[in-house]
Amino acid sequence: MRVEIGRVLSLMVGDPEADRAVPPTGFTAWLTLFTAGAMAFLTVFALALSLATGRLADRWSSELARTATLRISAPPDQVAAQTRAALKVLQETPGIATARAMTEAEQKALLEPWFGPDLPLDTLPLPQLIEITETAQGYDATGLRARLQAEVPGAVLDDHTRWREPLVAAASRLRTLGFAAIALIAASTAAMITLAARAALAANAQVIRVLRLVGARDVYIARAFVRRFTLRALAGAAAGTVAGMVAIWLLPPAAPAGGFLTGLGFQGAGWLWPLVIPPLAAIVAFAATRAAALRTLRKQT
Repeated sequence: MRVEIGRVLSLMVGDPEADRAVPPTGFTAWLTLFTAGAMAFLTVFALALSLATGRLADRWSSELARTATLRISAPPDQVAAQTRAALKVLQETPGIATARAMTEAEQKALLEPWFGPDLPLDTLPLPQLIEITETAQGYDATGLRARLQAEVPGAVLDDHTRWREPLVAAASRLRTLGFAAIALIAASTAAMITLAARAALAANAQVIRVLRLVGARDVYIARAFVRRFTLRALAGAAAGTVAGMVAIWLLPPAAPAGGFLTGLGFQGAGWLWPLVIPPLAAIVAFAATRAAALRTLRKQT
C-alpha cells in the first residue's frame, strides 16, 4: 500500500528535469485536453441514457406486472349483465385484489390521445373495460380465461404480457447499448491519447537521446510523459463532465405527459455517477500513455 501511495505522489509531483522532455503546450496538449473533454461530455449523456432506460424498464415492469384488463364485447342489451357476471367471477378468483368497471368518462380519456376530445362515444359500439389489479401472489390466468369463456362469452382477458415483455426487453437492451457506448468512448479516448503521446515522444526524440546520455532510464523518461498526459486528461475530463452535467440539468424534468424523452436527467444519488468519469479518464490516460511511452522508447533505443 505504501509503495502504491508513493507512486501516486511521485506521479502528481513529477520531476522538473524529466518534465522538460514533454512539451507543455502545442497540438498534443490541446489534442489531449479536447479529446478527454469531448469524450467525458459524451460519456455523461451515455450514462444518463443508461440510467434513464434502467428506470424506465423498472417502471414499465412494475406498472404492467400487477395489472390486467378485461374487455367485454357484447350486444348493448347484454353488456350490463355480462359486466356484473364478470365482476362476480373476478371477485371470486384467488389472486385478484380489485376489479372495477371503468366509467364512460375514463374510457373516453383513454381514447382522447388517439381520436381527440370530441369523440362521440354514444355513437360507437365501444366494449366495456374492467380494470384488474392482482395481489403479490398473482392469479391463474389460464384458469380465469377458461371460466370467463364459460360464464361470460363476450369477455377477453388481457394480462399485458404481450405489451410488458417487449417493452422491458427493449429498455434493457437500450441500457446495455448505453454501457457499450461508454466502453467505446473509453477505447477511443485511449487511442487518441496514445497517438498524442507517440507524437510528443517523436517530436522530442533529440531531448530523449540527451537524457539517455546522462544516464536516464526509460522508466524515468516515460514517467514524465505519463504524468503530463494523465493530468491533461484529468483536467479535460473534469471540464467535459461539468459541461455535460450542466447540459443534462437544463433538460426538461421528468413528466408523465412527456414520456421517456423528458426523463433523461439524473435523479437523486444518480448525480454522483458522473463524478467518477474524470478519475476513470485519468486511469485510461495513465495506462495508454505508459504503454505507448515504453513501447516507443524501446523502438528508439
